[in-house]
Amino acid sequence: MEQRGKVRKSAPKLAEGELFEYSVRYLAQRSCSSEELKTRLRRRAAKLTDIDPVIARLKDIGYLNDRKFAESFASLRAENDGFGRMRVLSDLRSRRIAPGTAEKAVAEVFEGKEEAALIDAYIERRMSSLRTGEPIEDPRELAKAYRRLRRAGFTSGGVLSALKRRAARPEEIEEPLEDDEPAADPD
Repeated sequence: MEQRGKVRKSAPKLAEGELFEYSVRYLAQRSCSSEELKTRLRRRAAKLTDIDPVIARLKDIGYLNDRKFAESFASLRAENDGFGRMRVLSDLRSRRIAPGTAEKAVAEVFEGKEEAALIDAYIERRMSSLRTGEPIEDPRELAKAYRRLRRAGFTSGGVLSALKRRAARPEEIEEPLEDDEPAADPD
């Protein structure tokens, strides 16, 4: 395959021992779930039957732990990025964490946290147009803020309450007819 005048060589296929060493180097650079690593190893393994023993060995020595990865990932997404419960859960699912493990990690991270406070913190941190203190007049600005907060993983009820506190005419904000599973578009 030629790319910008250079010939791109495919990576050499690796035997089980080399696959283990490759995995250790990869995990030293970037944490991931066991399913993500399996996908990566499928591209590099000389024999697909070598993948499961490598994954098992990595789990045995503690280099690969989906529960710890899910807890750490959920905590980072909530604390550093300020995302809501639904977004963090969606992101964990996209990283191929088992649903039960993902839900437990998210429940632990968000335990005791009020969604209203999380929404206000997200607005303060990432939505300068709403921080002005002036009531928002433009319904398009409110709709844009609503969509962004939903993508950030907050429930429609929580988002509507936060926007009503900031709207010039809160009585005009209507309850949308939709579910509470926000889109997981990255911000």
